[in-house]
Amino acid sequence: MAANDQAGTPRVFTLEQAGQDMLAVDAAIRALMNFDYGTRFGRLRDLYERSKSAQWNASTDIDWSYDVAFGAPLSAGYGMRMAPFAASPGSPVPQELWNDFRWQYQAWMVNQFLHGEQGALLTTARLVETVPDMAAKVYAAAQVADEARHVEAYARYVDEKLRVTYPINPGLRTLMRDLLSESRWDIVYLGMQVIVEGLALAATRIASAGFGDPIITSITKMIARDEARHVSFGVIALQGLYQDMTSREYAEREAFLLEAIHLMSQRFLLREIWERMDIDPARGIQFACTDPMMVGFRQLLFRKVVQVLRQVDLLTVPIRDLMLAEGLATPQTFAAAAQAG
Repeated sequence: MAANDQAGTPRVFTLEQAGQDMLAVDAAIRALMNFDYGTRFGRLRDLYERSKSAQWNASTDIDWSYDVAFGAPLSAGYGMRMAPFAASPGSPVPQELWNDFRWQYQAWMVNQFLHGEQGALLTTARLVETVPDMAAKVYAAAQVADEARHVEAYARYVDEKLRVTYPINPGLRTLMRDLLSESRWDIVYLGMQVIVEGLALAATRIASAGFGDPIITSITKMIARDEARHVSFGVIALQGLYQDMTSREYAEREAFLLEAIHLMSQRFLLREIWERMDIDPARGIQFACTDPMMVGFRQLLFRKVVQVLRQVDLLTVPIRDLMLAEGLATPQTFAAAAQAG
């Protein structure tokens, strides 16, 4: 989203002009070079090969010709797929605003996808520098290219088709600041590859089925395939790592995850939409916390996070308790993750 001057001419970017459109984070990290080029990649080799063969071009593999008429009346079926909870009993959205709410919900969701993808772009680039083994460096570099493509596709859709923007959600902004200032590479994995990418995998799959225009459907379907590899990258990198950590190191990872999960839980209470539509935010948030359809939506999003945390031996009792307390999981969720292995 390029900045323009009053005549519409793109400005030359300078840091002084960025203002609130930038999140600047100072970080002290240790960059590592590994000169053991002969190490076999193992499971990451297969993932890397799949990544190379699954590349797509946002300019040519998506048909951008469809006209997205933001705010146009939605058919009953399409409207119910996009944000069915707007019509739930007790919804603070009056019926005459259902159509507007569903469009705002789509705009909010895609904008948050975009902000998250830029976060993934930066943090995965950080992993290229900081992880010790060459296999992870090479795969992380391949993922950086994926994230750049995701930013390109979502930004073009927002700029050219929706023309409606939302700022980064405060919870996501806080988590990004934490990750960009973090020096421990495994915590960057936990925050991005496990929490953010795990949620993105579920959310993009839901969006590809719920958002009705063919452009965003194509974008989210392609990105969902990439996200599945990214989550697998985190699992492969972290499995077995925490068995050898001290109790203090393990507790630090647990504390980080408790904060990250809480922040991402708050992200899906839609405060920005309630405020944009002049609906009482307190009433909207209360509805989002209690409406069975919205609770079920958040539980669906966090299901993958539960599975991955179990795989990397970090699904601790305090984390389970938090997810139960905030309605992000049920006892059945944990039982299903245990059966999946």
